[in-house]
Amino acid sequence: MRNNVYLYILIMALTVFIIRVLPLTLIRKPIRNKIIRDFLYYVPYVTLTVMTFPAIIDATASPYAGLAALIVGGIAAYHDLGLFKVTVLCCLTVFVLELFV
Repeated sequence: MRNNVYLYILIMALTVFIIRVLPLTLIRKPIRNKIIRDFLYYVPYVTLTVMTFPAIIDATASPYAGLAALIVGGIAAYHDLGLFKVTVLCCLTVFVLELFV
């Protein structure tokens, strides 16, 4: 069993190393293709969204309260209310919905 753990750690380290080093060694010139540049620009945002969305729904006692807070937060952020106000509105939404529902 111990040998397997070290093998798994080695494979994980090699995978992470290859993922980080391979683009630096293969791509020397700036990327000029607009589609690839746009794709690489949005990858962090998509990754963060994919990790955050289920947590928003599951963090509350009711998934409906989490979904309502997500909608309220999206509308508030769209109207440029600022991070603190958006957070307060989302928390109040969850509080009120879980209090009365």
